Parts: sequence; C-alpha cells; structure tokens
Amino acid sequence: MISQHTIDLLNFYHDKYNNKNFIDADPISIPHRFSSLQDIEIAGLFAAVLAWGNRKAIINSCNKIMKLMDNHPHDFILHHSPKDLKPFTSFVHRTFNATDVLYFIHFLHHYYSKNKSLETLFVANTIEDGLHQFKQAFFALEMAPQRTQKHISSPANKSTCKRLNMYLRWMVRCDKQGVDFGLWKQIKPAMLMCPLDVHVENYARQLNLIQRKQRDWLTVTELTRNLSMLDKNDPVRFDFALFGMGIEKIIV
Repeated sequence: MISQHTIDLLNFYHDKYNNKNFIDADPISIPHRFSSLQDIEIAGLFAAVLAWGNRKAIINSCNKIMKLMDNHPHDFILHHSPKDLKPFTSFVHRTFNATDVLYFIHFLHHYYSKNKSLETLFVANTIEDGLHQFKQAFFALEMAPQRTQKHISSPANKSTCKRLNMYLRWMVRCDKQGVDFGLWKQIKPAMLMCPLDVHVENYARQLNLIQRKQRDWLTVTELTRNLSMLDKNDPVRFDFALFGMGIEKIIV
C-alpha cells in the first residue's frame, strides 16, 4: 500500500519538474532544438546514450556532435562523405569514443536509408522485448565493434536500461507540459518502464516503492509496477518527481 504522503510528494514534484522550465538544463534540450521527426530521434538517441555524469558535460558533448553534423543530423546521416567523418575521430565523452560514434553514424545511415523512423525497432509486445529487439538490430551489421555494445543495454543482461528507457519516455509520452515529445504512437505510455538512475533509486527506496535489494531489470519492473498503481496509463510520469527530488536532495 502506497502511503498518502508518498502520493502527495510524487504529485507535487511531478508538477514542479514536468514543465518547460526543466528542458534547458537537461539532455532533452538537445532534441528540443529540432522539429522534424528524424532529427529529434537522432539527436535524442545521442543525448540519451551519452546521458551519464554531469548534465552540463552531457549537453556540451551532445552539442559537439550536433555541430559536427552541421546541426542537421538526419541530412548528415544520409548524405555525409568520408571526409565529413574525420572530425569525429577525436570525439570522446567518458567511455564513448570515436569508434562508438562512427558506428552509430554507420548504423543510422544504413537504417534511415531504408526506413523513416526508429520506432519500428522498439515495437514489440513488451518494452523488455522491444529493448532486446533494438539491441539485436543495432548490432546486426557485420562491422559492429564489440566495444560499442556496452553503450546499448538490454534486459537480457539484467541491465536497468536507464538511458534507453529515458529515450523511450521522451519519444512516447505526450502531455500538455511539452517536455516529452509524444512522437511515437505504436508504443503506449502505459507500456513504458521507469528510467532507474542513482537518484531515482535512492528516493524510490526511501518511499518504499522498491523492496528488491539488487539493482537490475527486475528492480525497474517492481518500481514501474508500483507507480502504475498511481497512474496505470502513464506510470513513468513520476520519473520527473523522483529525479527532481534527487536534484533538490529533499528529506522525505
């Protein structure tokens, strides 16, 4: 049973952080620079995959990638020349380096040459299946580097898949606040799984939304199931609340 105190906290901090004031200081600001579906998808994927560590550093690294793509990511992905790739050979963001970014570009060129949206790669009966399906497709190309696989997680490895769950939240959720994009319609918000980072986990445990001792995919499942008791149609909206509480380091 979720206490009324927990419900009130989650609703208060959801309302405080799920608004356009949240955008500028968050990696979601990168895809918000664009208007076309494909530009948002590509910018959002890089922003989500690079989203660990200091948010300012994440945004700076993403801006660097967008600048190297002439701030037209979809057009660059489809029409770049070998010469255009040379500046990427010095790119580094933590453990994400030139090998990784160049393979991302290669895969996205291969994919968008034949398809209109990345959504298709995630569509499955469950998000768990969709994440596994996406990783398989992403590394199906013959030249896929082994080292790059660590940057695309999967529940099959018991990962929490925090960054990809966040990316799915961005692409799928749709409300009047306008933070998330709501561009993908084949996946319902009710299917989404809560992104689980250190801040979210810490406050979810303090609010008794997680009992499981480990930090893995089953922990994500437990948290999302409990949040579904508060909003069965859009459980991951409370990601804003748990993340915001972590930013403020509130005492619950």
